[in-house]
Amino acid sequence: MFVRIQMPAPKEESRPGILEAGKPKCEVYATMCSSEGCSSLKHEASEPLLQVSKLSHFYGVRIGCADVSLELGAGEVLGIVGESGSGKTTLLRCLSGWQRPSQGQVLINLNGNYVDLYGLEESFRRRLLRTEIGMVFQRAEEGVRMRVSAGGNIGERLMAEGMRHYRNLRDRACQWMERVELDSDRIDDLPTTYSGGMLQRLQLAKNLVTQPRLLFLDEPTTGLDVSVQARLLDLLRRLVRELNLSVVMVTHDLAVARVLAHRLLVMVQGRVVEEGLMDRVLDDPQHPYTQLLVSSRLVA
Repeated sequence: MFVRIQMPAPKEESRPGILEAGKPKCEVYATMCSSEGCSSLKHEASEPLLQVSKLSHFYGVRIGCADVSLELGAGEVLGIVGESGSGKTTLLRCLSGWQRPSQGQVLINLNGNYVDLYGLEESFRRRLLRTEIGMVFQRAEEGVRMRVSAGGNIGERLMAEGMRHYRNLRDRACQWMERVELDSDRIDDLPTTYSGGMLQRLQLAKNLVTQPRLLFLDEPTTGLDVSVQARLLDLLRRLVRELNLSVVMVTHDLAVARVLAHRLLVMVQGRVVEEGLMDRVLDDPQHPYTQLLVSSRLVA
């Protein structure tokens, strides 16, 4: 039985402490892992924040994703890998509330009670998408309004939650720009003047300003220079630790997955063929496709 949760009234103040504000690719990522250790992203076992049961989505007769079940704990990072067309982005959109699945359940833990994301009233679900869930898109144009200033993009979620004081909105936007390593002097600039890496950081600031517990990342490093990728990954690792974020990340790059994720899920033709702890899956792959994926990466 699902319990309807009364959302707290919007507040302008933040949670305590929240706002204190060319090597080859393989070498860059290896340095990141060895300097802090990929195991530095630790999470403690607790009641799962996200529970997914037999989730499927179909495009007519074509399978987007089929019969996917998973759990995600607080502070845990789950990587989803697979070739293009394997269904990983479809699965991510269904998990994050952006695409209603054909069947299955997506349960989110709110104050100890699990609610079905797609069984809620639309107004309540939309509010969850602003407060409890963040989504960073591969194409920044999907997550950022390109004709609205950077500060305006960040402030939109706060305004939707009731904040109206201009100075408070601007101050909060500046704080989050600095937190994601963007120059706050560019708060009034349009996103069209930002580089690819800056747009990904702007998406992070826009999503995290309302302090969600769940963050979904769709190919966050695709198309970025190696040095920009490394800086973005370092920022993501830091934010996961500081905010105790639970993250689901889609990527085709095993090096990116190894840097960020605790667990890995491998998809082929819409189905999960292997899952487990990151090191176990990459060091001892069991499924033939995972073995091919890992060996191809080693050859590359």
